[in-house]
Amino acid sequence: MATLEKRGDFWRVKIRRKGYPIQTRSFDTKATAERWARDIENEMDKGVFIDRTESEKNTLRDVLSRYHDEVTPLKRGASAEAPRLRAMMLRPIAEIKIAALSSSVIAKYRDARLKEVAGATVNKELNLIAHALETARREWGIHIAENPVRLVRRPQGAKPRDRRLHGDEEQRLLGACADARNPFLLPVVKLAIETAMRQGEIVSLDWKHVDLKKCIAYLPETKNGEARGVPLSSAAITTIRALPQSLSGNLFPGITAEAIKRAFMRACARAELEDFRFHDLRHEATSRLFEKGLNPMEVASITGHKTLQMLKRYTHLRAEDLVKKLG
Repeated sequence: MATLEKRGDFWRVKIRRKGYPIQTRSFDTKATAERWARDIENEMDKGVFIDRTESEKNTLRDVLSRYHDEVTPLKRGASAEAPRLRAMMLRPIAEIKIAALSSSVIAKYRDARLKEVAGATVNKELNLIAHALETARREWGIHIAENPVRLVRRPQGAKPRDRRLHGDEEQRLLGACADARNPFLLPVVKLAIETAMRQGEIVSLDWKHVDLKKCIAYLPETKNGEARGVPLSSAAITTIRALPQSLSGNLFPGITAEAIKRAFMRACARAELEDFRFHDLRHEATSRLFEKGLNPMEVASITGHKTLQMLKRYTHLRAEDLVKKLG
């Protein structure tokens, strides 16, 4: 049964019903309080009551924070996802209660972010919100009738980048990396160019997974969830042999992908390389594999691309070679 109590400028409602959790809420007016009480009691009478306490109490920041602490650490991309979540928690949308989080709110967030960052970045943020809400809905007892992110139109993703190193850019970049305060930046960049490994894959390499005799680096965990062996060129072997072996067993102890990313950005600025990102090194390395004459299946086994369609954009680089083959 509902009880109403005047507290200062607010009306507090409490509903006690056997078999249901106690429902409590405050309203500005008595009429609004009575209407809410009738609605809740009607739901209980019909057996369709849904406890909205957690969704009315928790904000999006609360959900993202719990996701950051409990779910993100279990992911392979945790080092990149964690700072993204922390930045999202500082934005105005994080203040909104889960019960008030609608598709129109998500759409406004999308449009505002598109004025600041690329569509691909917005999609990553929307994916995080969607998965955090789905986790809260399925596992944390926070009622969400329908995930609002699923209802909004997604921004068009950016076209695949095709930025490569030209002229003396590679020499300038390596020189800037050699001058970096982070002593591991130069070998990490060299390995990226020689192996086409992702930034996170390089940083997480362990000595026990590197066979210098067979010239292979074994990756037990990768972005696509499949292990793979990466052949090492003579230049890659030389780079690895020059690294000091640590007690931790890592090739690059104490270094995170985020630290390498920041150091790399500063190196690019010193080298005066415009619009060049660390992931472009993977594109550069993959392109060079094709230019050496490897076929798509061979390249895919090295790079870890799951489908040949993902490698299709690299094939144009060998058009001149195809002309020679045609005679």
